[in-house]
Amino acid sequence: MLRTARRLAGAVRPLGNAPQVRTFVAAKLPDLDYDYGALEPVVSGEIMQLHHSKHHNTYVTNFNMAMEKYSEAEMKGDYATMISLQGAIKFNGGGHVNHSIFWKNLAPAKDCAPPDGELLKLIERDFGSLAKLQEKFSAQTVAVQGSGWGWLGYDKASGSLKIATTANQDPCATVGLTPLLGVDVWEHAYYLQYKNLRPDYVKAVWEIVNWKNVAENLAAAK
Repeated sequence: MLRTARRLAGAVRPLGNAPQVRTFVAAKLPDLDYDYGALEPVVSGEIMQLHHSKHHNTYVTNFNMAMEKYSEAEMKGDYATMISLQGAIKFNGGGHVNHSIFWKNLAPAKDCAPPDGELLKLIERDFGSLAKLQEKFSAQTVAVQGSGWGWLGYDKASGSLKIATTANQDPCATVGLTPLLGVDVWEHAYYLQYKNLRPDYVKAVWEIVNWKNVAENLAAAK
């Protein structure tokens, strides 16, 4: 009985000679906790609407398509196709994961307060001060070549905070860190408003960082 239960839990049993069908949980575009215009004047409502409803939604759509093709290929034992889909899964899945973090990392300026508690203690221990963290984070994030992300992550091995950058839509996990705060420096995140002045955009973003959410991410990571 136990062996039978385990087999049933691990797979859907086909009827007769019908092919076994495996499904995956489709990704969904998350709702924002604020209106598109709520981050103004730091990020315009027009940018937020395009960024969330168009760009992020495209990542979700393409990720689900790639995963569906992967699931079909896996059922057929088509390893070549499974391997060929890895790039699309990483890029679009990463885009979905990264943006889902990013939206939560931001909040209207009126709702933002400086970090405190355990988060502030770690910032001061690992960087000296919040200002020094912001300076180092900004410098590394602005320097990303092409498109990518700046991250404040938690290193579980050392119990410390670290700054990292990733290219394209690579998630923070690809550099061995648990993401606490991410800043998108793809041009679609700022160009309509800041043109080619990425440093101005990164500097302004600090005004709308939701440190409460960053602290929640830290607590979850530990």
